[in-house]
Amino acid sequence: MLKDLFKKHLAQTTDFLPIQLEIERAEGVFLFDKNGKKYIDLLSGVAVNNLGHRHPAIIEAIQKQLDKYLHLMVYGEFVQKETVELAELLASVLPQELNKSFFLSSGSEAIEGAIKVAKLYTKRNEVISFKNSYHGSTLGTLNLLGDEKYKRNFRPLIPNFKSLEFNNESELQKITNKTACVVIEPIQTAAGMITPENNFLTKVRKRCNETNALLVFDEIQTALGRSGKLFAFETYNAQPDILCLAKSLGGGLPISAFISSQKIMKSLENGHPLLGHATTFGGHPLSCSAAIATLKTLLNENIISEVEEKSSLFIKALKHPLIKEIRGKGLLLAVELGDKKLVKTFIENAINNGLLTYSFLFNETAFSIMPPLTITKKEIKLSCEIILKTLDSVLI
Repeated sequence: MLKDLFKKHLAQTTDFLPIQLEIERAEGVFLFDKNGKKYIDLLSGVAVNNLGHRHPAIIEAIQKQLDKYLHLMVYGEFVQKETVELAELLASVLPQELNKSFFLSSGSEAIEGAIKVAKLYTKRNEVISFKNSYHGSTLGTLNLLGDEKYKRNFRPLIPNFKSLEFNNESELQKITNKTACVVIEPIQTAAGMITPENNFLTKVRKRCNETNALLVFDEIQTALGRSGKLFAFETYNAQPDILCLAKSLGGGLPISAFISSQKIMKSLENGHPLLGHATTFGGHPLSCSAAIATLKTLLNENIISEVEEKSSLFIKALKHPLIKEIRGKGLLLAVELGDKKLVKTFIENAINNGLLTYSFLFNETAFSIMPPLTITKKEIKLSCEIILKTLDSVLI
């Protein structure tokens, strides 16, 4: 059986709840297993499939690129039309200062690249992040991980990393003239969709200005319309010095980027004897073609403008005695049940009822709602009916 081979040959990262669905195909907001059973996908591959599964524009772009070429050379050596076009397109929709991209394959790589360029540019070595944050699982990004239990077995890690309390203004004085950069999510996703309060991101920006530290925004989950804006930082009146993207950027293919100014990115050339940062598959033409199609579709269609309304439909419909709170922004929502065992039972029952969701790394008492942004009102209604039905079964 395929599941037996799955367990035998694929190393696992958790024993909490490996979903182990045998998916044969996917379309729009639906996954279909080997028996033809249909599941509404409220995870989007963890905020990856913002345009749903197999969006026609993305498929067409991939098919066209397949007829040209795939990998040609390691990142940055050849002039590839797709890579240049994506970088130009990103620069056109970002603030003027964010005009130079470095493409990689994963979010962790983008965060590590941002930290490296910040150290080269500032000639400082202290890096600050926030508790209950997640920025990746490599040894470098583990330093930023906002929960000690997930990284203690890998110590010693890199020195001079500090972790502050999110939404605690008094903690910002710990950002000093020794700080190279502050890495922060505009919305803390792994913590269960914690949003900034009392202009917190603006205050972080101000403190970075005062100390000449660089501000790095991790928008790996929050970008490309998921918060209701193309980029979440647009909502919170705080512009980063370096922006990190991944997940939804490739429309289902692996690609990431860290983006900054010409001046800051020049440090990669001048600050190191040879390879300030390097990658083999970064800017892969297939992934860049998919990313261009993704971004153009989001810009040219009324998808992002409908996100807030769709968010409200979920929030208004999900009234139940077991629901304590619904947090988040746009289609980045956390439904708080207040009990870890209850959430685990709910997730299992929801899958049986044809709906896919999950809990959070740093909050196992809530489940997530992160559907494709293209989800229809009818599909939202159906999703909510399944959620309420499942909650009723758990309550009984």
